[in-house]
Amino acid sequence: MVQFVGVSDIVKLINQVGLETVLRDLADRLEADFKRWPEFEKTPRLASHSRDGVIELMPISDHAHYAFKYVNGHPKNTARGLQTVAAFGVVSDVDTGYTIFVSEMTLLTAVRTAAMSALAARYLARPDSRTMALIGLGAQSEFQAIAFAELVGIEHIRAYDVDEAATAKFVRNMRGRNFSVEVAESAADAVVGADIITTATADKQQATILSENMVGAGVHINAVGGDCPGKTELEAAVLRRSAIFVELTEQTRIEGEIQQLAQDHPVTELWEVITGQAEGRSSRDTVTIFDSVGFAMEDFSALQLIRDIAQQTGHFQDIDLIVEPRDPRDLFGLLTEADAMAEA
Repeated sequence: MVQFVGVSDIVKLINQVGLETVLRDLADRLEADFKRWPEFEKTPRLASHSRDGVIELMPISDHAHYAFKYVNGHPKNTARGLQTVAAFGVVSDVDTGYTIFVSEMTLLTAVRTAAMSALAARYLARPDSRTMALIGLGAQSEFQAIAFAELVGIEHIRAYDVDEAATAKFVRNMRGRNFSVEVAESAADAVVGADIITTATADKQQATILSENMVGAGVHINAVGGDCPGKTELEAAVLRRSAIFVELTEQTRIEGEIQQLAQDHPVTELWEVITGQAEGRSSRDTVTIFDSVGFAMEDFSALQLIRDIAQQTGHFQDIDLIVEPRDPRDLFGLLTEADAMAEA
């Protein structure tokens, strides 16, 4: 039997443990895994692009466990009442090749992206950052806001979205939290006085959500929305004046904000900062950018954490995914046994 965490299981699991606790524990797990970055067998994700979206496989292994995530990105889905992103993940035992864990990852991806954003900000943002502009109030927004409040110390969110319904949803969901929310009139209005700017829009296009004149000295930009070829949110001039940090360089050059720059434009991989091998913020006035596209190691960390919590809480199901014939060489025997049982 294979342990399976479905949507209802992960909702129960997160509600029992607490979202804030899951975010903190996941940030710690991510940090620990980034510190052992060289141990992982890494590759950019495999993407199949269509006119309106993309389907991706994101594999990784630390030579003890192999994991992958299947995920799509279809911004037009919301008009049909569907999720922009839907995903599931798998963990297998490298020694046997057997799958040992399967989980939904639509909800889990939002949690891991928020935890990853906050972890990066711990290393790159000014430590006294208290105000964040949040531009794009879709499925990621609440998780980002809560993660930055809990893990970075953000006390005030200046929020903006072109969709009034998305804005109303965000304000409703964030009532009663330990941070205040102010609705901005525009993206330019949202960034006024912000220490951190998070951009998390969904449209699959090269857009200018953040232009150079909107970015003041010392700001940290958490660029979440640019995550596939032809999809960006930042004006190239913003990138050229900033210190840029990425997950896996070869993947981000294809999918991230830096696809707008020359292939040799300098960037720093975040694991180097976390391990102390590279400098993060060099001065209080430095503009830093976490050009986040999401990487398979982050899903690996999330799956391993959820597997541990599922076993502790009992919020999982056993599914009949791996065959178990009496004689491992007699796979056909499963069919004859089934016939015999039907005739009995």
